[in-house]
Amino acid sequence: MALTTVQLFSQARKRVRRFLFCPSYLPRLVCLLWCFGGLVFSSHGTLQFDVFIGYDGTVHEADWFPVACEVLNDGPPFNAVFELFNEGGGRNQSRQMMIELPTNTRKRFVLPVFASAGRSSRWSARLLDEKGKVRAERDGLVARDRAWDSPLIGAVPRTFGGLPDFPKIAARQEEFQPLVARLQVDYFPDTPFALEGLDALYLNSERALDLKENQVTALLAWLNGGGHLILGVEQPVDVNGNLWLRKLLPCTLNDVVTKPIKGEIQKWLRGENIEPTPELPSSNTAAQPVPTVDPRITLDPQMARRYGLRPGAIRSDGRGRMMSPANPFASLAADDAFDQAELPVATGSVRDGKVLLSLDKLPLIIEARRGRGRLTVLTFSPEREPLRSWKNRTWFWAKIVDLPPTWFTRPDFNRYGGMSIDGVIGAMIDSTQVRKLPVKWLLLLLVVYLVVIGPLDQYWLKRINKQMLTWLTFPAYVALFSGLIYFIGYKLRAGETEWNELHLVDVVPRGEQAELRGRTYASVYSPINARYELVSDQPYATLRGEFQGPWAGGLESSRAIVEQRGNGFRGEIFIPVWTSQLFVSDWLQSANVPVSARVSLEGGNIRVTVDNHLGRKLNDVRLALQGKFYNLGELAANQSKQFTFDTAREGTVFRQFVDQARLQFINAIQYRRQALGQDVRLSKTFENAIAVSLVSRPEDFVQNNQFFLAPRGMDVSPLLDRGDAVLFAWAADHSVTSPIHRFTPRRTHRDTLLRLAIPVTVNN
Repeated sequence: MALTTVQLFSQARKRVRRFLFCPSYLPRLVCLLWCFGGLVFSSHGTLQFDVFIGYDGTVHEADWFPVACEVLNDGPPFNAVFELFNEGGGRNQSRQMMIELPTNTRKRFVLPVFASAGRSSRWSARLLDEKGKVRAERDGLVARDRAWDSPLIGAVPRTFGGLPDFPKIAARQEEFQPLVARLQVDYFPDTPFALEGLDALYLNSERALDLKENQVTALLAWLNGGGHLILGVEQPVDVNGNLWLRKLLPCTLNDVVTKPIKGEIQKWLRGENIEPTPELPSSNTAAQPVPTVDPRITLDPQMARRYGLRPGAIRSDGRGRMMSPANPFASLAADDAFDQAELPVATGSVRDGKVLLSLDKLPLIIEARRGRGRLTVLTFSPEREPLRSWKNRTWFWAKIVDLPPTWFTRPDFNRYGGMSIDGVIGAMIDSTQVRKLPVKWLLLLLVVYLVVIGPLDQYWLKRINKQMLTWLTFPAYVALFSGLIYFIGYKLRAGETEWNELHLVDVVPRGEQAELRGRTYASVYSPINARYELVSDQPYATLRGEFQGPWAGGLESSRAIVEQRGNGFRGEIFIPVWTSQLFVSDWLQSANVPVSARVSLEGGNIRVTVDNHLGRKLNDVRLALQGKFYNLGELAANQSKQFTFDTAREGTVFRQFVDQARLQFINAIQYRRQALGQDVRLSKTFENAIAVSLVSRPEDFVQNNQFFLAPRGMDVSPLLDRGDAVLFAWAADHSVTSPIHRFTPRRTHRDTLLRLAIPVTVNN
């Protein structure tokens, strides 16, 4: 007999009730709910979130460094926001990046971050979804902090055992020990700013094949901007099968032969009467005279050239001779097993550069200029035997990367503290609408206030016999003086929105074009509490706040949220009412050559030819060479001029000029950090901008830690030390790049200092 629909529904309901409420079915219900919950949980998938700070966990004070992130998403797709901030400064400085995370994808990316927190750097990273929900978080990320001038070398070796290493230094401070950081190809930076915290980079030719195109582009930009790349050749095929590497090298490599060492490398390391091979002419370099050396000194001329002006190392006696302290390389014990071994060497021909060491006329070490940087090619593998087990291997690397001998002999460096060069530029471009109340006037106002609310109030109320009125007069005095203080503050600080820029632009010629490495220092004044938008779409650009230096706590003082968009950025900055804040945009772009020059030495004369390609007047041009400034005056638009100077009678010694500017800079920084007191400002002049470019030499440390910290490449003194001339050109009220502010200030001003390094040709 067929059952009706009502009967079927009734029977089903009874079965459900027996299933739910019968004790024998309870375990089944629990199991069913557990399985259902597991399915729901598994639908979200897993999220792997790893963050790596710095160069193998190391950062350089007052420099950019990379933050690498790897995200694996096995769950549903979502758009994520990566956020990084320093725990010491809260979220005043937050760096972000938008990333898409489809299902079953692994994303790796690198952010350039500025090491502004010094020795107290702890970082936190978060991954948020579209709704702002935190999907993953990493707190307490700590990196080893290295002192500002402590050598930090990056390495991409073939094997972990092939890492370079250095001897132990005599200083007690561990943070000054020269350090090598291993960089993995997967997390190798793809922006040149993230490499600027390195003093040098060792790259194995076999691993060079694994670098991606954007990583190679960043590496070459870093090299041309002033980096030192050391290439160890495993096999010629690694170079010949790699187009960018083959074009970069100063030599062609064909085959590999094995040669007995015969102690030649040990002699080169000690500097035993080895004359450097003359430098071959090329478009990247010019022949330089070899300095004479005091015979009492064991340093070879090549080492003397390299160490000539490094911190406390070798000094000139004024007659062209190099004076040096004890040379630790000269006392190295020989390694007989190594000296009798045979070394596989790649053979070929040298196109340009200089051969520093040869073995039976086969080049072993070749050095060539590349833009402002330096390329050192080892035609052998330093990671294989017999180099790998050589007893003096650490000293070999110390000489390759140009570590000064005094780094291993001085017992104490005393590098703590220091002032930031940002503060100097801030004192130059801060708004003049912000004025300070002198302390004497503040004290006078305080005395008047105390007299009014105390003796005066008591006297006149007693005189009129109305002492109970003090309940009314006292609040009235407070309101009156509060209004007076506000009025004084308004008169001292109220004004209009103002944007001031100072551009320091390094011109690195590349054929008919040039790479412009710029630092845009921007001071923003706001008459109200407000947020302002900054955007840059340049090929490479990033933004940071003012670095105050260890002397002032190390952290950035400004508030900003910086979102990296590809290689550009979008930033939102906050400016408190009646204050001026400093921000710095580092950028890199290709452009037409704005200015070019040629310099030659002919006997006792300097011949200079300068071409202005800007299409506008250069207000002032000066040349720095061999310790002197030479004034070239102004250049009209598209004008070319030739100059001849007598080195014995003309020119101004610039060290005295820089030393005098240093005292003014220190005074201005100290007063700038005080909310009250005297107004001490620096004029935004050509002379001060030049002094900023020369005041951070490592050997210029003075007493009481009154020295300046600057990011690598900011100071052009190393270019002068290697024998180049440096041309400084001032373009007033002009910028070679597009503005980054996306608001309309009532007041604006911009100036640009162009800095061009020029190889010097010597004509006998």
